[in-house]
Amino acid sequence: MNTTQSVGTEKRIDLSLTGMHCASCANIIERTLKKVEGVKQAHVNYGTEKATIVFDTGQVSVSALQAAVKGVGYTAEEINPKDTEFEKKKRERVEGEYRQKFIWGLAFSLPMFYFMLFDFFGLWGKETLSPYIGVISLLLTLPVQFWIGAGFYRGAWSSLKMKMFNMDSLIAIGTTTAFAYSTVNYFLYVWNNNSWVGLSGAKIPELYFETAAFLITFVTLGKWLEARTKGKTSDAIRKLMGLQAKTARVVRNGATIDIPVEEVAHGDIVVVRPGERIPVDGKLTQGHSAIDESMITGESIPVEKNVGDTVIGGTVNKVGSFEFEATRVGSETTLANIVRLVEEAQGSKAPIQDFADRISMWFVPAVIIVAILTFVVWYVLLGSTLSFALMAFTAVIVIACPCALGLATPTALMVGTGKGAENGILIKGGIPLEATRNITAIIFDKTGTITEGKPVVTEILSFGAFEKNKILESAAALERQSEHPLAEAIYTYAEGQKLILPHVSDFQAMPGKGVRGRVADTEYFFGNKKLVKDSGIVLSEEVEQKISLLETRGNTVMYLMSKTEVLGAIAVADTVKETSKVAVEQLKKIGLEVWMITGDNERTARAIASEVGIENVMAGVLPEEKSAKVKELQAQGKKVAMVGDGINDAPALAQADLGIAMGAGTDVAMETGGIVLMKNDLRDVVTAFELSKETMDKIKQNLFFALFYNVMGIPIAARVFIGLGLVLKPELAGLAMAFSSVSVVGNSLLLRFFRPGKKNWVSFVAPLVMISLFSFLFFQFARLSSAQDMNGGKTIEVRANNE
Repeated sequence: MNTTQSVGTEKRIDLSLTGMHCASCANIIERTLKKVEGVKQAHVNYGTEKATIVFDTGQVSVSALQAAVKGVGYTAEEINPKDTEFEKKKRERVEGEYRQKFIWGLAFSLPMFYFMLFDFFGLWGKETLSPYIGVISLLLTLPVQFWIGAGFYRGAWSSLKMKMFNMDSLIAIGTTTAFAYSTVNYFLYVWNNNSWVGLSGAKIPELYFETAAFLITFVTLGKWLEARTKGKTSDAIRKLMGLQAKTARVVRNGATIDIPVEEVAHGDIVVVRPGERIPVDGKLTQGHSAIDESMITGESIPVEKNVGDTVIGGTVNKVGSFEFEATRVGSETTLANIVRLVEEAQGSKAPIQDFADRISMWFVPAVIIVAILTFVVWYVLLGSTLSFALMAFTAVIVIACPCALGLATPTALMVGTGKGAENGILIKGGIPLEATRNITAIIFDKTGTITEGKPVVTEILSFGAFEKNKILESAAALERQSEHPLAEAIYTYAEGQKLILPHVSDFQAMPGKGVRGRVADTEYFFGNKKLVKDSGIVLSEEVEQKISLLETRGNTVMYLMSKTEVLGAIAVADTVKETSKVAVEQLKKIGLEVWMITGDNERTARAIASEVGIENVMAGVLPEEKSAKVKELQAQGKKVAMVGDGINDAPALAQADLGIAMGAGTDVAMETGGIVLMKNDLRDVVTAFELSKETMDKIKQNLFFALFYNVMGIPIAARVFIGLGLVLKPELAGLAMAFSSVSVVGNSLLLRFFRPGKKNWVSFVAPLVMISLFSFLFFQFARLSSAQDMNGGKTIEVRANNE
């Protein structure tokens, strides 16, 4: 994995961020970075806690970027690409800090909880301790408010400098309101009564120190649980990085030595023994083996490897020993590219995230306005006590923190893309993920996608004086210099027949038609029917019948010609993959219109299409015409997905609304299309659609949970339903807010139960259980708050009368 890469004078870097509490924090950092001179692009992801920045190295340095982040109250650390334990160590450090803060907060807050129980029960120490509750609560709350809660004040100050509000602003406003009100009341009591403790064995009234202390403690608990659950969303990355071998056994100066994998260089001969993990990518030079590539491609059956075959770093050698030449090392390896793609995908934004961001941007200011209106209505219009109105104000401020909203999309995206990587499906970010739900038509390239891509010669026809061997010799000689898959099939077949191929001069490729060349002073042409048609030569009816029969059986027929006549033909057939028909049937079941595109003639194309159940065929299409065919379907109002091998289909993949590259790990496939399938199995196309749909469903569920929670919580926090006995104290509102964030992350983690081709009942049922449980707990909190207020003699009526 390499987190930095130079692009001319531009550089791309990933910074690991610490101190963010909500999506608004991410917006503050992103806006700050974009204002730095020399920064071309900046994207901050709250879910992954990373900033991706493209900047001009001549105008700004990495340290300056880190200083800019520090200037708004957060910490930025450059990620060392060689430190595979970086994220793990950071997560453990952050979890440890939150855990420690929560334990200290709980230790300081528990005595105040005990004091709260005095309103319900005649517990030990009630008469003795009651006069001292005020001063003890003040002393216990001070470290919670200004040590454990210091991060909230820093974040609130940073957002204020940016003329924004975030979660820190809400927590700081809410807790400061409760603490300041209680502190003022306490010292007024001391001034008026000339006593630091309650008189006549009674406690000092109208103090809410426990509200501030428990609020900060519960929010810290929520951040700790959130950090723990968020850590699990990146399990896939950690598993992938764990596949990297730590050392490699190389041959240098005639000796075999073990070196760190980072020191392997291009051209090194690497020795691999049975059971060992292959350290880097390369080409096998000696020996043979069967290699387990399941961790990269998802294919469970070991793959046989012989001299000349490629091996992939991170895969496991099963049986034989062998040597290979290192061809791709460090950040160039397939595994490093997969990790990079998954990290970029997890750090990207789905378009639906813009909806959540827009809500978050206006949500916090709106909540502050609602909280102020709540205070005004209760205190000014309805005549409640100041303490009652302030507690309602604080509860609204606290319960409406948009943490859950900020976590809804990135956590589901992280788990979904990670699960895809485990199954050999690389979904390159939120855009292709979301695009799948709108797809109405899907186009498959034929060669190498529907078929195996390994055609074989099935028949040789002679139409004149040339014998069949002579036709094969001439065709193979011409095709020896061609790069077309059919050319390789003909040349390989001729080699297998032990034929001696003549020398070809003046060779020329004729794109979309075939090739031409001179053999022993005679010019020959070898190609498809379009080549014959353009030459003006007319085939006899007998020849046409023979050709037609071969084509209806799925053969592709290539013609050998001189300038004046067709001398013969060679039929080549490509076998259809066993899984293609099943995949096509499944895609039809989910409502997609399936097409096949090929350069073959109509008869051959139809024969292969009918074999896999495809009715819609585009035949005789040249490589450069494929993107135009995609446009034609798009012009009809269809949302089109294109599936190809990622090499000659690149323009069509780019033109499609969704490009799916089947490359089995090739470089071109990695960079082409929005989704990359590591196996050449069409069933993975179905799996990609299933996984994308389930991930998008999970994002929608999360957004619903976050919005439902706020819609339900704000009126109760504002004490609109006090007549029904529903009141929410600020500290319990903070606990409910923490649970909402944890529930959203937990819901995203249910994607880990995804299995291709199977209904994820856990993911379907669990959200219903969670929302029911959350609603139950929420109303229990409200009833508990109401009971405490009533038991303490603090009803709205009594307070109003006291005023």
